[in-house]
Amino acid sequence: MKSTRRIFMAAAIAGSVAATWSLPVTAAPIQLNLADVLPETNFMVQNAKRFAEEVAKQTNGEVVINIRPGGSLGFKGPEQLRAVRDGMVPMADILLSQQIGDDAFFGMEGIPFLVNSQADLRALHKFVRPEFDKLVASKYNQKILYMVPSPGQYLFLKTKTDKVDGLKNIKVRGADKMTVDIVSSIGMSGVLIPFGELIPALASGRVDGVATSATTGVDAKFWEFLKYVYPTNHTWSTNMVNINLDSWKKIPAQHQKTIETIAAKLEPEFWEVSHNADGESLKKLTANGMEVINVTPDTFKDMRKMAAPLLDEYLKRAPAAAPFVKNYMSAQGRN
Repeated sequence: MKSTRRIFMAAAIAGSVAATWSLPVTAAPIQLNLADVLPETNFMVQNAKRFAEEVAKQTNGEVVINIRPGGSLGFKGPEQLRAVRDGMVPMADILLSQQIGDDAFFGMEGIPFLVNSQADLRALHKFVRPEFDKLVASKYNQKILYMVPSPGQYLFLKTKTDKVDGLKNIKVRGADKMTVDIVSSIGMSGVLIPFGELIPALASGRVDGVATSATTGVDAKFWEFLKYVYPTNHTWSTNMVNINLDSWKKIPAQHQKTIETIAAKLEPEFWEVSHNADGESLKKLTANGMEVINVTPDTFKDMRKMAAPLLDEYLKRAPAAAPFVKNYMSAQGRN
């Protein structure tokens, strides 16, 4: 009887072990951090979150993108490209114009008054987007998943004026060198300051104005420091969400295809989000007491004339950009 019981128990244990071995082994999901210097409320971060949600959903949770906003991973805007290149972070939301220290070609969108609208930017991207793809892959070991433009650009000031002379010597913050050069070219005193240092700079009086988008104005609550909003669209820039190529290659081929499809589907929608965010943010700024000052045609004419030499200076630094600028301007019917 005891022998029979031992045989039965052994068989039961063996069956249990066999059943355990036969269970499917579930691989741990691929976890990818995405670094973003913008605050969580910014529409770029919200776009990234939506993209991540779609990736998780359509890969059945096998690829998980963790959005890390507000510079929480310790990288500043101009460091994002190199951080992804070196594998310090697998993904990042990268402001193109802040990467000109690595390659001046990235500053093309920032040529003064070259791009006046999203329609213009789309036209430029038809020529230059394939080159951006090649450049980031060959020199920076990464892949562009999607690109989204910043909204229109403004000057936010304490000063009210209808002439270029009224802007003279005002200390104005720019997020990138081209913006600093533009505001300096029209008589202001440009200062390069990352977003993370902007509010202390305004609070301390280090700067008396900012050249940026309305969405950044809301993020930083400009109404606490500044009064007037000038729609200038003096420059433009795009954010690109990139992934390190070594990290990309670790993703199964079927999921790579899924991610590319999601990015292609969402990118046009994200452009529309950017467009809408501009109007919504401007309403918030004025609701909090800021006043929009329409720039006169004569003032625009003066600004363009004063900033014009920056085109030649840029092309000297980035000669590879010349044919792209020429083809774009020709297609736009401009000299």
